[in-house]
Amino acid sequence: MKTIGMLGGMSWESTASYYKAINEGIKSELGGLNSAKICLYSVNFDEIEKLQHQGDWDKTAQILTQAAKSVEAGGADFIIICTNTMHKVVPEIECEIAIPILHIADATASKLVADGITKVGLLGTRFTMEQDFYKSRLVDNFSIEVVVPNTDEQTIIHDVIYDELCRGIIRQESKVHYISIINSLYEQGAEAVILGCTEIALLVQQVDTHVPLYDTTEIHAAQAVQLALSDQ
Repeated sequence: MKTIGMLGGMSWESTASYYKAINEGIKSELGGLNSAKICLYSVNFDEIEKLQHQGDWDKTAQILTQAAKSVEAGGADFIIICTNTMHKVVPEIECEIAIPILHIADATASKLVADGITKVGLLGTRFTMEQDFYKSRLVDNFSIEVVVPNTDEQTIIHDVIYDELCRGIIRQESKVHYISIINSLYEQGAEAVILGCTEIALLVQQVDTHVPLYDTTEIHAAQAVQLALSDQ
C-alpha cells in the first residue's frame, strides 16, 4: 500500500471528512483491520484565508510547498490537497517536489466523463468560480462545458463557505439558498453540479435535490484509495 500525503486544514472540518472517507475506502477494499497509510500536514487555515482574500497567492504557494516537502520527506508516495481552491497553486508546488499530486479537478472530471456528463454547473469559493485555474482544466483537458452562478449567487455561495461551513455552522436557510442556485444551474442546461468546495457536502447532499451532484471530497478520496492500492 502506498502512503498518501494529505495537505489538510483548509478547513479541518472537510479534512476530517477526507480522513474518514479514505480509511473507509481502504477498509472496504481490504477488509479486516486495514486502514490507510497517511502522512498528514494540517495548516492553519486562518493564515491561508487571509492571504487568499489579500490576493497573496505566492505566499500561500510557499506555505503549501513547505507542507508538501514535509509529507514527501515523511514517506508519502503521492499528495492530495484537501481543498479545491488551493489547487490554484499546484504548478508552483509541483516544481518543488518529486512525487505526484492527484489533482481534484482531474479526479472529478474523470468521473463526469465516465458518466457521460458534458455540461456541468460549478459551485465553490469565488476564486474557484471566477478564475480559470479550475474551470479551464475541465474545458481544455476533458471537453466539459462549465456554467457558474451569477455574481450575486456567487457572493452567497462564497460567504456561506467562509462564514459558516468552515466554522462548522450548518444553517437550513443556507441550504435553501444553495438548492435554489443548484436548480438555476440545472435550468441553464447543466446536467449535473460539482460541489467544488470540500465543505459544501457538509450542507448539501444528493437527497436534497433531483439534480445529480458530484461531491469532490468523496470523488477525490475514492481516487486516492485506488491509487494507494494500485501498482502504478
